[in-house]
Amino acid sequence: MENISLKGIVDLHVHSHPDIRERAYTDFELLEAGIKAGAKAIVIKTHHGTTMDRAYLANEYNKKVYNGSNDFVMYGGITLNYAVGGLNPVAVETALKLGAKIVWLPTIHAANQMEKFGKTGGINCVEAGKPVPVLTEIFSLIKEYDAVLATGHLSPEEIFIVVDHAKKMGLNKILINHPEFWVVGMSNEDQERLVKEYGVYLERCYAQPMGGGIYKSNLEDNYELIKKIGCENIIVNTDGGQVENPNWELAFAEYMQYLFDRGITKEELEIMTIKNPAKLLNIGK
Repeated sequence: MENISLKGIVDLHVHSHPDIRERAYTDFELLEAGIKAGAKAIVIKTHHGTTMDRAYLANEYNKKVYNGSNDFVMYGGITLNYAVGGLNPVAVETALKLGAKIVWLPTIHAANQMEKFGKTGGINCVEAGKPVPVLTEIFSLIKEYDAVLATGHLSPEEIFIVVDHAKKMGLNKILINHPEFWVVGMSNEDQERLVKEYGVYLERCYAQPMGGGIYKSNLEDNYELIKKIGCENIIVNTDGGQVENPNWELAFAEYMQYLFDRGITKEELEIMTIKNPAKLLNIGK
């Protein structure tokens, strides 16, 4: 059986320390794992603020320790939860000026997630069937800086409304975060419709949290969706970093090997793990 290489891969969604919950790697340890695996880039994510500043320091560490012996780069972004004031254009503009590549809409503080966990409140991106007005300002900034709009933990209904508004504003780099995650809960049929109508990218992750430290494998469902709609609008990510799951590089390797062993070609894997995510980050192949 042929083993699939991680050479050149790009992961747009990995969690690392510092964080409020335990993570498998620090930023520096994750960088070292990426270099060792031969990856091209990793985007570090937090639910509690920004990561482009952390990515900058990790890249400086890379220069000093490895003296230009690799081409690995760490990137970051901003997540619009309460830690940054929610839907805060000032925070978004500041992050983008500092190099943020992805703007994630609310995740743990999204009204949809709060409701799914039996709580009230949360941040609404849609009210009365329309995007809240401040999204227009935020989307303008994302477009100006050619960054990626990621849909966070919104509901399927909210995602369709937000994506429609973003596309009408001229945003083309739109990433639907782990639509298979039960909090998002988007059917494969709706994912297929989003791709056909709006040309978005679907982020399909290694596993999804079910609560209580339990994770459910997404590999079979990911494979079925890729076979159904093709690879051109799929991005293979891990959403890794949890101590309950394999370390980031092991999860990514298992994911790619699973797909390859079931007939997904090397060329298709390259599209989903290198070409598509690199296009969103403007870093080429």
